Amino acid sequence: MAQVVLGIGASHTPLLTLTVEQWQHRAAADYDNPELNLSDGRLLTYQQVLAELGPRCTTVITPEVLAAKERACAAALERLADELEQADPDVVVIVGDDHHELFTSANQPAISIYHGVEILTSDSFGHEDAAPWVQDMGRGYLMDAQHRLAGAPAFALDLIRGLVDEHFDVGACSHIEAHGHVGLGHAYGFIVQRLLRGRRVPIVPILLNTYFGPNVPTAARCHDLGLAIHRVIEAMPGDQRVVVVGSGGLSHFVVDEALDQRVLGAISSGDHSALRSIPRGALNSGSSEILNWIVAAGAVGSLPLAWSEYQPLFRTPAGTGVGAGFAAWKAAG
Repeated sequence: MAQVVLGIGASHTPLLTLTVEQWQHRAAADYDNPELNLSDGRLLTYQQVLAELGPRCTTVITPEVLAAKERACAAALERLADELEQADPDVVVIVGDDHHELFTSANQPAISIYHGVEILTSDSFGHEDAAPWVQDMGRGYLMDAQHRLAGAPAFALDLIRGLVDEHFDVGACSHIEAHGHVGLGHAYGFIVQRLLRGRRVPIVPILLNTYFGPNVPTAARCHDLGLAIHRVIEAMPGDQRVVVVGSGGLSHFVVDEALDQRVLGAISSGDHSALRSIPRGALNSGSSEILNWIVAAGAVGSLPLAWSEYQPLFRTPAGTGVGAGFAAWKAAG
């Protein structure tokens, strides 16, 4: 039977594709964002966040501190890439979210699985006249051009059929029309670019709608989906070695260390009831990508958490930025 041999959780913030000197551009986006999400569900301007939380991070956004955090994140990503290489998978299932790179509000499924032979990435950040930092981000996301990635159609179709039998009415995507900037987005391109190290390992993208209402699944439903993914994979014939990746998160764009530690602590202890009970208000905007981790936590089955790393990447005095998380589930020994 097929076997899930490794689980990975990895943030995919643009900061991980940029130099510390370029992080200021993402800070500028925070200053202009009229809907910075707090974990109680409120959406505030930067000035409102600053008034409520105060300049809590002034001392931890110095160049020296940020450079140390950049190095720590790079080391964690290298460690995850090592884990993936050692696992030697036949297929990598990536649970990510679409930011209107492929879908739009005209048709936004709650859950969809890509089952084509070949996968096109979006080239939304490939404009020749884009700022240099945007071009760097595009390369880090494989969104500087329409890259062609290897799919795993037979495996993906079995997964779709199995999930339907498990009472998940998932969407199915067979191909991407090569026009405009349509394609798979950064949740998938970053994992391929940063963790596969150039190896052409077939991938199965699971597109979870975490961002756009009204059909965002609950934390409990996402955990149920992960459990079902595990059952379906391990019932498949053959001896495929499967890696499951939860891409994105943790809290952003107002860093909430308490929420992030709740997620990582629940994963470490196996307290999945804590993951299932995270309220919708805590899972708005970028923090909604925690749902991808919750799916992965269910999909790894009984694999224990081997290690995790966490870096709160503050980039403004009020503490906006990203809670960057990195984790690996694998068998002991």
